Amino acid sequence: MTSSLAARLRDKPIVVAPGVYDALTASIATEAGFPALYVSGAAIAYTRLGRPDIGLVAMTEVLDTIALIRDRVPTPLVVDADTGYGNALNVARTVRLFERAGASAIQLEDQTLPKRCGHLTDKEVIPAAEMAGKIAAAVDARHAQATLVIARTDSVAVEGFDRAIERARLYAEAGADLLFVEAPKTRAQLAAITAALGGTRPLMVNMVEGGQTPLAGAAELEALGFQLVIFPGAVVRALAHAAQDFYATLARDGTTEAFRARMFDFGALNRLIGTPQMLEHGRRYESYTKDKA
Repeated sequence: MTSSLAARLRDKPIVVAPGVYDALTASIATEAGFPALYVSGAAIAYTRLGRPDIGLVAMTEVLDTIALIRDRVPTPLVVDADTGYGNALNVARTVRLFERAGASAIQLEDQTLPKRCGHLTDKEVIPAAEMAGKIAAAVDARHAQATLVIARTDSVAVEGFDRAIERARLYAEAGADLLFVEAPKTRAQLAAITAALGGTRPLMVNMVEGGQTPLAGAAELEALGFQLVIFPGAVVRALAHAAQDFYATLARDGTTEAFRARMFDFGALNRLIGTPQMLEHGRRYESYTKDKA
């Protein structure tokens, strides 16, 4: 799966990777036909902790999430590893464990600890040379060259746009396979990223509804020169909106009847998650005989 992602990024159309946070969302997104999925640290924080993306999620919680998703779907996984959860040695361990669990690409960012969501304010970044060392550690730690290392810089909001481009170039020199300049503020800056870095490495971009970057569609971003676009927390915003309506309806009515048209019934959900197929598969082992072996 890792090699197919690397190859896919060299082709068109642009890779659209929706955010997922568990095996259910990953299986639904896979069924929709996406070529890759983005395991979002923010979405894990929102759903597992009910808290914001401010560095509260532990490396082991993301690791468990990767393993559960990989057990369910074969789709390439782009994994948000935040800062690598420490220094260069922590980064190396994170890369080894995430790769072993099934990550196809691992994204690292140059924020200080504790980090913040890329579209929140008051971020801080570590020295560029320190981050370059962390990228080099990640590259050295991976078992397979096809496991991609993504370097993200958050310095647009801290040091300015030009310095962010300089950082991205340095991270490419350190061995990053993809470059990700987070939270550009205008369409002009989106275009400037690809003008400055296009051809250096494949470029990644993040679309956040209500975030710092103006929303653009996949076709527009491809025309600008990006190879990968993620929509990391969108599914949680959609589900949280639906859940708020659902619970309000149930509290008001004492029944789910008014919401029935907006939800799966019991049978439909079981079909979605593959219950009939799993039960049929289990029957193969109910009575072992040599002809079944």
